[in-house]
Amino acid sequence: MATMTMRHSLGRSLLAPRWLATATMGGDASPSYECRAAPAPGSPFHHAFPVHSLASARAFYGGVLGCEEGRTSDKWIDFALHGHQIVAHWVGDDYRCRDFYNPVDGDEVPVPHFGLALTVEQWRTLAERVRAARVPFVVEPTLRFEGMPGEQYTMFFKDPSGNNLEFKAMTRPHNLFAKYNVAAG
Repeated sequence: MATMTMRHSLGRSLLAPRWLATATMGGDASPSYECRAAPAPGSPFHHAFPVHSLASARAFYGGVLGCEEGRTSDKWIDFALHGHQIVAHWVGDDYRCRDFYNPVDGDEVPVPHFGLALTVEQWRTLAERVRAARVPFVVEPTLRFEGMPGEQYTMFFKDPSGNNLEFKAMTRPHNLFAKYNVAAG
């Protein structure tokens, strides 16, 4: 039987509150552990992605983005991205993401990419943090689809392995899944 205590802390993550929990599983062989982030409400997603260096991934996702680190091995690292589980898997020193591009509202958007829909305040804070870390933007922080139901702030940048990330903030969050036709380009 596990025993667990939990307390809230502001922590270093700008994307989500930090939760600290310590637990001990029953039995002599079970390790003690600490939970440093709470799962997102509902159904947290899990995303595994390739990296060329776990040390670089740790510095970027932990240091630049402020993600709490979870379980680790010599081949992968779990991170909490706003309560969602993302996992950097080492696949070899030569790996770099292969980019494709799709025109969206005047920008060449890199594909594949992943990220989060944040609040406007969280998005602005993250944009400042990424800029301060001198991470180059693929698409500079901008307002897209202005005046449309899908109006949003967005930015794209790469991790050290070339994986593309997009962080956005809807100006009207309830319109995240608004259905309408968008003009090409």
